[in-house]
Amino acid sequence: MIKVRVIAGPYTFGAVLEDEKAPKTCEAILKAMPFESQVVHVRWSGEGVWVPLGDRDFGVGYENHTSYPAPGQMILYPGGISETEILLAYGGVHFASKMGQLAGNHFLTLTDGLENLHDLGVKTLWQGAQPLRIERV
Repeated sequence: MIKVRVIAGPYTFGAVLEDEKAPKTCEAILKAMPFESQVVHVRWSGEGVWVPLGDRDFGVGYENHTSYPAPGQMILYPGGISETEILLAYGGVHFASKMGQLAGNHFLTLTDGLENLHDLGVKTLWQGAQPLRIERV
């Protein structure tokens, strides 16, 4: 497993890429590192934050995809019926958009700093967009 760091808002999380389960997605994310954007709170999916990426094409299809990421799991929706996006679950999530249920590739799992994950979600919900950076350690 490849170790990475996720910095979201004022919080830093240790994480691993799920390169055995989602090798193409992890390769695309590694090529994009350091990945910088902002997370906003989800609208339809429950307790999660997401990065809307419009028509960005990571060049991957479905692998290791789920509609129900667990807290601390990050997924990439590669686009199709809705825009490309990355989602990080901080609680219960049923991944969806205005088009209906979606599934994304589980490519990253937080391993350290999990005690701050819920606080990130609540901060994003009540205070708005938070900076995001994913980098290789």
